[in-house]
Amino acid sequence: MEDAKEKESRVVRITDFSAPELDVYARLREVQLLNRHEPWKGIFIAESPRVIERALDAGCIPLSFLAEEKYLEKEAEELLKRCGDIPVYTAGMDVLAQITGYKLTRGMLCAMRRPLLKTVREVCADARRIAVLENVVNPTNVGAIFRSAAALGMDAVLLTPDCSDPLYRRSVRVSMGTVFQIPWTYLEGEGTWPEEGMALLKELGFRTAAMTLAEDSVSVDDPQLFSEEKLAVILGTEGDGLSADTVADCDYRVRIPMLHGVDSLNVAAASAVAFWELSGK
Repeated sequence: MEDAKEKESRVVRITDFSAPELDVYARLREVQLLNRHEPWKGIFIAESPRVIERALDAGCIPLSFLAEEKYLEKEAEELLKRCGDIPVYTAGMDVLAQITGYKLTRGMLCAMRRPLLKTVREVCADARRIAVLENVVNPTNVGAIFRSAAALGMDAVLLTPDCSDPLYRRSVRVSMGTVFQIPWTYLEGEGTWPEEGMALLKELGFRTAAMTLAEDSVSVDDPQLFSEEKLAVILGTEGDGLSADTVADCDYRVRIPMLHGVDSLNVAAASAVAFWELSGK
């Protein structure tokens, strides 16, 4: 067990916001952290004790830790015991407040190695209900959808290549770390979407349900949907919804009944309703 002296030896106190130790937290853009050209070198930032804990539980590898000094002997202590011999940076609030969003993190951030993505077949191997996101580009919506998927019975999430990255800081934070609890991957490399991607889902035994306002759609509480052995719930981009080709290729077109002249819900809200009704559990 690490004693106080050993922990103190790896704590680096930062007094200048321009210190290079803060680059990964304060100045590198999400696309730089992602590192698409060398994905095994990719990094993400976990914010708040709960999110860091869930990332560690999922086997994510910590690289460095940043916390306001007053948290090192409190909330951060148990987490640091799990992080091994990594640098621990600390600073006063006058320095940390300059990091965008820091005040929302409950005093700590952790830079972690991005896990390598699994294939669609691996992610879907034991799944009965999956969510498929088509071009959902808002990180807040992606995070909220993951939280609903984990809480309301989805076994996995698939994303088309143009979706926002689930490991963007905002997505991870909004998801409350559930991006580490539910299997997910991109449909990238599986051929074109929707043609070849949809064919793969059907090969894997999934019936497909497009969330849409189409006139021939069935209600989300239709018993036939609930009875399907394997179902993929497909949600579209903010504003425009699913593409016409995707809707045409699906086995079902599904709507959420609306009242008071409202035509639709935000995609994150719609996902929660759909997952609750269609989980099959």
